Amino acid sequence: MPCLIAILAFFLPRVVLALIFLTSDYLAKAYQTAIWPLLGFFFFPYTTLAYAFAMHENGGKVSGGYLALVVVAVLLDLGSNGSGERARRKRLKTRPA
Repeated sequence: MPCLIAILAFFLPRVVLALIFLTSDYLAKAYQTAIWPLLGFFFFPYTTLAYAFAMHENGGKVSGGYLALVVVAVLLDLGSNGSGERARRKRLKTRPA
């Protein structure tokens, strides 16, 4: 089951965030307030999941390999947001006037 959740988290991070939020207190233990997971849901879903995982697995601190995981998640979020903007510009450029 955890492997299935990890695969889903890679392809559908917002769905997994919603499921985790509705079915457990996993995010509440990692974040002090509800605003950060909410903002993460909209803007940085991979980073939100990676940070929560790092906080749980590393005893409440992000360091070492877990820090590398969070950095990779940030880069993945920035890449997915940037590629969406590039596709939008390409669509606008090729659309007939």
